[in-house]
Formats: sequence, structure tokens, C-alpha cells
Amino acid sequence: MSAVFNFTFVPWFRSVAPYIHTHRGKTFVVGIAGEAIAAGKLPSIAQDLALIQSMGVKVVLVHGFRPQVNEQLRAKGHEARYSHGLRITDSVALDCAQEAAGQLRYEIEAAFSQGLPNTPMAGSTVRILSGNFITARPVGVVDGIDFQHSGLVRKVDATGIRRALDGGSMVLLSPFGFSPTGEAFNLAMEEVATSVAVSIQADKLIFLTEVPGVAMDPSQPVSEDNPVDTELPLDVARKWLAQLSAPQQPIDTAFYLQHCVKACEAGVERNHILPFSVDGALLLEIYVHDGIGTMVIDEKLESVREAGVDDIGGILQLIEPFERDGTLVKRSRTEIERDIHQYTVVEHDGVIFGCAALYPYPEARTAEMAALTVSPQSQGQGDGEKLLKRIEHRARAIGLDSIFVLTTRTMHWFIKRGFQPVSPDWLPEARKKKYNWDRKSQVLVKKLG
Repeated sequence: MSAVFNFTFVPWFRSVAPYIHTHRGKTFVVGIAGEAIAAGKLPSIAQDLALIQSMGVKVVLVHGFRPQVNEQLRAKGHEARYSHGLRITDSVALDCAQEAAGQLRYEIEAAFSQGLPNTPMAGSTVRILSGNFITARPVGVVDGIDFQHSGLVRKVDATGIRRALDGGSMVLLSPFGFSPTGEAFNLAMEEVATSVAVSIQADKLIFLTEVPGVAMDPSQPVSEDNPVDTELPLDVARKWLAQLSAPQQPIDTAFYLQHCVKACEAGVERNHILPFSVDGALLLEIYVHDGIGTMVIDEKLESVREAGVDDIGGILQLIEPFERDGTLVKRSRTEIERDIHQYTVVEHDGVIFGCAALYPYPEARTAEMAALTVSPQSQGQGDGEKLLKRIEHRARAIGLDSIFVLTTRTMHWFIKRGFQPVSPDWLPEARKKKYNWDRKSQVLVKKLG
């Protein structure tokens, strides 16, 4: 094994570990578009879902079958008909849907049964459990159009699904529901996944789709100048839905977005739209800081707040590499525990990505900002400025006139933000006694207006 591999793998794995801890015991509902299976993505998706489950995540998998049903219809010389974004399911289409669902369930179960040596699923045991968890009702007649055997979710057996998940099984649902009289209805995968996520109050609803996500300007296609918006607050998502045309097909921007908004409004905290065309999209979205698709959330996940004792481990993990390379002065765990309430942190989805401490010197009406650190994963995204503003706010709140920093490597960053270099003799007497003349740190001061 090469030294280069060791050098890259170890820090990568350490950066992923907080997300493994965060998601353990959580419940994800994953809706896979039938187009993903038609495109040959099922083996890699199954491997990724098995890996996610092995790390303690409970998974409900809902598969679509739009292209598979259309293929069956074409083979029978029958036309696929849609209206209002839903399939019109006549008796022939219902037969085709049942055939497609049976075939896909067989393929999915087979994909999760693989265990060849030297593959991601070697040694894995994934139990797949299906059942009549969905009670449905007919769509009926809408604007004069009879949808026949197309249905809507009436009720989800949330207790049964939770019991299966708690027993260690992955729950597999086809887009079918049954009435109390035993009549079968063809459902939309997106509605089934959303209804299940809401009913069991899942931690995430994830759609693996044909689209890359929602663009910063949703009225225009995703491009280099109009990238995917990775974090979309609920109020903004509502605004876009009000402005966009009613969706008629899955590639329309509002098609999956409407379901994410519905789930978010009903208490599902995080709702994702991912492209199945990207290999490992699920892993990249779940275990990487910014992900690759669009996540609709009720509020911004990133927060700047004062630290507490539960943050000590995260702060130590964050600053340790910078202490090791000499950027920061080494601080012991005891010191951080003692001063924890002096710290401000930037937290994103339960992970600490930045910190700074404020040490007041009231007799001199100033304070030191120390241990300002931002994770390499989020540098360049403004976390340093957020921490600086919060530290300035805290200093003003206790009546101080200035803040100062000691730095050996980041002098220009502070100067750009209003700090002025001064002599170490400027320091308050208590701080001057602790100044390390061998380290030759630059002293910079910022007046608080």
C-alpha cells in the first residue's frame, strides 16, 4: 500500500467519521426513479445502500417503474397516457405495472443478495422485507379525466414499517397500494416515498432522479454559471414552487421539489434531490460536507453559536492539525474544558467546522480573539467572517472597545478585515506577561465602533 494512499485515506476517513456517528440509528426513505434502474445503476446503488445500512442507518427503499411500465405497454402495442403529471392506468396499464413491479422486486432483491469476495457487499447480509404497508384510494375523475386504476395513498402502516426496520430489515416498497376491498391501485413512487417519510417521521427523504437538483436560478438549466443550490431553505423552495410551472414530467424542476416541500412542511427535516448519473451520489450527499444535490430544509443547517461542554471533542478534533503544524499554540483538553464558554463555534448538521475564543481583559477594555480555526473542508465559504462578527458582537456586549489577535501566519487576513498591527508592548499587562517572544507573533488590533 503506497504512502500516498495512506496520506489521503486517513484524513478522508477521519473527515467522514462524524457523519457516520451522526446518522447511526437514523431512518432514511430513499426513492429511486425507475430510470435509474433502466440505466443500469441498480448494482452500484444497492452496494451503497448496503454500506449505508451497515453503518447503522435504517432504510426504506421505494422504487419507481415508469420506463419499465412504458416498455411493457409498447410491447403490447398500447399507448402510455398521462395527465396532471400522473399515469392514467387502464386495465392493460395495470397489468403492465404489476408485471414490471414483480420483475423489479426480483432484480432488487437479487442485487442485495450479492456477496462476492472483493466487492463492497462481501460478507454483508441485507434482509429485504416487503408487504402490504400502503392502503390506497382511487384518484377518480379530475377535470373530466378518469384515472381508472391510478391511486393515491390513503394510509401508511407506520407501525409495521418501524417494526421491520427495528428488526434489522431494509423495507422495500413498490408503488402499489390496495383498498380495503383488495383492489390494486398504481401509485406514484414520489407520493409513496413522501407519504412513508412523513408517516414514520424519517430523518431524511432522498430522491435519486434524472435531474441534478435545483439550480440557483430554477427557471434556467443547471450550468457552470447556474450551479445546483445545495441547501434550499423551505421558504425559498415555496417561493420557487409558486413561480414555476406546474410539473408534468419528472425532468420538470418542480416535480420532485413539490414532494420535498410537502415532506419538509410535515416534519421531515432533510429532503434531497440527487442525480443517479453520478456514481456514489448517495454516499457523496450523506457523508460529505456540501453534498452534490439539493437539500430542502426548514432552516439553515449551519449555525453560529456559543460552545458548550458537548462541543469539547469537536473543538479538539478541529484545532489539533493546526496545533501540529504550528499555526496555533497548543491547548490542552483541560484548558479548553475550563474555557469552553469563551468559545464560539460554527456547526453544520451536528459537526463543528469552525471555532474561536474570546478572552476579555476588562481593565484595558479589550479582549483577545484566540484559536480562530476553520476546517479545510469549509474554508472559503465565509465561516471565518461569521466567527469574527460573532466575537465582535460578544466583545461589544460586555462593553469593550477593541479586540486583538496574535498570529504568525494569517496577518493579511486580519488586516483585510480592519485589524492594525501594533507593538507587543501595546498588550494588556496580564497578556504581555504570557507573550512568547521566541514565537514572534504579530499583534493586531481592531477598534470596535
